[in-house]
Amino acid sequence: MNIGELSRRTGVSLRSLRYYEEKQLLTPARLENGYRDYAESDAEKVELIQLYFSLGLTAGEILDFFDCLFQNGGKLQCLPNAIELGERKITEIRKQIELLSKAESRLEESVAKWKHVIGRTEGETQ
Repeated sequence: MNIGELSRRTGVSLRSLRYYEEKQLLTPARLENGYRDYAESDAEKVELIQLYFSLGLTAGEILDFFDCLFQNGGKLQCLPNAIELGERKITEIRKQIELLSKAESRLEESVAKWKHVIGRTEGETQ
């Protein structure tokens, strides 16, 4: 598929797809006319790239993950680094979840109090 089709299927801009190629996260084949020819599996890679960027990974870290995920040989050498990075990100995500959970609880309490105040105020004015 060409770059436009990959962009439409994934919702990722052409500019981003070119950036991913520049960073070697995507390596499309080139047709005789120089056009990029993406594989069906590249759509899944783009989704993973987006996910990993949203988790705060750098392009280099994502490339290291991809080397482990998609490399046919030599996976054992990359696994210790991938495991360490993965565990670090899991810890960060858990901290974010804990923080968001506390924020959610406090906001729920505030909204409940505000609703109570409005309900009491409305009842007093009637």
